[in-house]
Amino acid sequence: MREFLLSVTASPLFGLSATLFAYGIGLKLHKKAGSPLVNPLLIADFLLIALLLVLGIPYENYMIGGAFWEMLLVPATAILATKIYTQRTILKRYLVPVLIGSAVGALVAVVCVWGLSKLFGLDETLTVSLLPKSVTAAIALPLSEQMGGINSITTFALVIAGVSGAVFAPYWIRWFRITNPVASGLALGTASHILGTTKAIELGEVEGALSSCAIGIAGLFTVFILTFF
Repeated sequence: MREFLLSVTASPLFGLSATLFAYGIGLKLHKKAGSPLVNPLLIADFLLIALLLVLGIPYENYMIGGAFWEMLLVPATAILATKIYTQRTILKRYLVPVLIGSAVGALVAVVCVWGLSKLFGLDETLTVSLLPKSVTAAIALPLSEQMGGINSITTFALVIAGVSGAVFAPYWIRWFRITNPVASGLALGTASHILGTTKAIELGEVEGALSSCAIGIAGLFTVFILTFF
């Protein structure tokens, strides 16, 4: 039975279908609950983790098909350029604040991770794996690998940063009384990359466009900052 399960899950169809099915359940629960706390991606993550643990399926088997979804990260990020184009007038008007805000956000993200890593005594490999946690996976994963990090840990950090932004962004915006859509979108894109941008798009066109723009700008600043680490 064990050998049959391993052979079945080694098929690319397993990772593809399991991911799609888990995310579909997450979407249904999200629509039914109507709360940002019930995030479909977070639900899908928990379902997939539970499935692999309960059935004892190796992560490598899942990634044979699951890697297909990872391949879509680059085109999914690139297509956000359409959002930026539609709001190019606002971007030109706030170009300096956008550049400064993204630079400061990227610097704070890196310094906080580095400081906490030193505080808790993490080794260099774990530290460099966590440093690019706030930029999009298309930039973070190659950057982590180049610095000697572990991609699975970087991916986990990316999911935590992205999901936390997507889930809690509406509450943070309300608690801190942020009324400017430019500031809201810029913060989401800088701190929570593409997952935060999905929430920014739900909040409004301006938020979505500025968040999309912040992904690229913050990513470039992060690459520059990490050259000094």
